[in-house]
Amino acid sequence: MIRAVIGRTRSDPRSIDRFLTIVLLGAELNRDCLDHKLSQDERAFFLANGYLVVPDALTASQVNRLIAVVDRIDTRERNADHQGKLLSVSNVIHEDDAMVDLVTQATVLPKVWDILGWNIYLYHSHIDVTPSENADRQNWSVAWHQDSMRVNDEIESNPRPRLSLKVGYYLTDVSEAHHGNTLILPGSHLQNELDCPQDGRSNPTGAEPVCVTPGSALIIDRRIWHSRSANTSGMTRKVIWYGYSYRWMRPKDAMTVTHLYPKLDAIQRQLLGDKTSANGMYDPTEEDVPLRSWLREHDPSAATGSPHGHAEARPPAMVRGRNSGRN
Repeated sequence: MIRAVIGRTRSDPRSIDRFLTIVLLGAELNRDCLDHKLSQDERAFFLANGYLVVPDALTASQVNRLIAVVDRIDTRERNADHQGKLLSVSNVIHEDDAMVDLVTQATVLPKVWDILGWNIYLYHSHIDVTPSENADRQNWSVAWHQDSMRVNDEIESNPRPRLSLKVGYYLTDVSEAHHGNTLILPGSHLQNELDCPQDGRSNPTGAEPVCVTPGSALIIDRRIWHSRSANTSGMTRKVIWYGYSYRWMRPKDAMTVTHLYPKLDAIQRQLLGDKTSANGMYDPTEEDVPLRSWLREHDPSAATGSPHGHAEARPPAMVRGRNSGRN
């Protein structure tokens, strides 16, 4: 097996380097993470409502360390124009090892692959810091939207495809309304349009604030109509957002992570965008998707050809080759 893989990659030094990294660092997750796979009830709720809350996704020590990271970024990036206002900073994975560890958070990642499958990576990250004074310093309090911007203007289907999801890690208490809570409209991920004035003040009928305690995670289908909201609690709201998508989608921010690869294991490298070739994003080899190899051993039902129950990308007669007329 090792000889076959080396033979396949010998002509590409970068592939050899990646293979040696897989052998030396391994492609291993803590098997206890399988205790956090989607339950049948969680799957049914997510598919019907477009979101899922994961209580106690982070430990207290993780929360404290991540608050320190967010505070450091906020201090560096907040200027006079941002005083008292929402500050959102993207491309934050490289800021601290604690942010890197969050990519494979055991309480959340299994739910992500149970929804999207194994051909995934992190294509976006950002922090949101919402001071209590933001309600007075900004001329808007809500901004209802679906994620991914032009995707929603240029994809033709109704409803539009999921394509990605986001995980919000809440570091501060938003267990009551008016704490800058994320607002959601349950079930709206299956609606391409929203019946609500986009005036920065109005909310659609049925909108709900997400009320969670520190350390909770919120998983949202990118299509769900959602919004930030005003914070009048007297406390600053702090959230870290990670966006997971299929590996063939382009990143949404600079994703300054390649310098991290030498110290990462193979699955972390996959999830931070490493690849053997451009086509490996569309037609992955075993070296491209070590997550699938790990799942084949530990969770075979999650390693099938498609998370949707059917696989048609590679008919039986289609073989991988060079200059064979395949596109």
